[in-house]
Amino acid sequence: MYALRIAKIIPQPNNNITFQLESTDGGYPPYKAGQFITLSFMFGDREVRRSYSLNSSPDYNEPLSITVKRVENGEISRLLHHTISEGDIVQAMEPQGLFIYEPEQYKVRTLFLFAAGIGITPLYSILKTALLVEEKSKVVLVYSNRSADQAPFREELEEWAKRFPDRLTIVWIYSNSKYLMKARLNRDYILSIVKDHLVGPKEDALCYTCGPVIYMDLCRFTLLGMGFDTNQIKRETFLLPENEEDDDDETEKVIDTTSYQIKLHFQDETYALEIPYNKSILDVGLEHKIKLPYSCRSGMCSTCIAQCSKGKVRMDYNEVLTDREMENGRILLCTGHPLEHGTEIEVL
Repeated sequence: MYALRIAKIIPQPNNNITFQLESTDGGYPPYKAGQFITLSFMFGDREVRRSYSLNSSPDYNEPLSITVKRVENGEISRLLHHTISEGDIVQAMEPQGLFIYEPEQYKVRTLFLFAAGIGITPLYSILKTALLVEEKSKVVLVYSNRSADQAPFREELEEWAKRFPDRLTIVWIYSNSKYLMKARLNRDYILSIVKDHLVGPKEDALCYTCGPVIYMDLCRFTLLGMGFDTNQIKRETFLLPENEEDDDDETEKVIDTTSYQIKLHFQDETYALEIPYNKSILDVGLEHKIKLPYSCRSGMCSTCIAQCSKGKVRMDYNEVLTDREMENGRILLCTGHPLEHGTEIEVL
């Protein structure tokens, strides 16, 4: 854990606040552009963790920063927006996440960044790293908001565009626009943006998306249809998708209510656990006071990746692991449920 001091609180449009953080011992935790940091809060004996993408860049001389949207009835959101003050200390875990950008100084490529609302936070970090470290790449930010006055970092982004006029293009999309064809991102709009701004080999381009699931699916399916490879398209999810189930599906759902015995290997210790059907492996591990790594608890952040070395595990939700990784036994503890007695899991 890192003890970080709230150095500055900066109001942002649309109920967002940026928190600049400083180390209490003179050093920042190392991180990569696009990663998130998890804050830990104790309420008596109860620990609550929340993850926030870093909008600061490790390649720019600026404070470690996160931006938090006010969420109605959000326990930690309310705390950060209404209680935390400059000078307060918060506990943070190591920065994590696979939604990262690895810059290559002399690479000639186009970097397409698709952001909706507060989804700009990790993409702002990536944008700065790409412009500062690389010399020949072109960055195209496609940024959707309700209106210009509700777009976080609008003035800062305009300054970056002035600083790098030949390498940064920003496509501002406002849903209150009277020009309805370009008031929202759509398939044809994506096609025209890529056609107009792609430089360098198409196979070298990278596409990052961050926003609502439907928004990211639109980007992904359109880009795949244009011939981009799946490895060129990356996404970061903040919230679980809603209404995943088909209300018209009347197929009888068969629920396995068996409790399975497993072995959990973690930090040179082996734990024999019984996992009931309605609890995840992470849930039971934490109940046994095992200090397992976790953050989002919803299958979206990669913190709790583990290896199933024996038996089988199903996951309720997964936004992180690829099909190949799952075929090779990778699982997420937070949404994972064993399907066989004797299942063995190695925490990575």
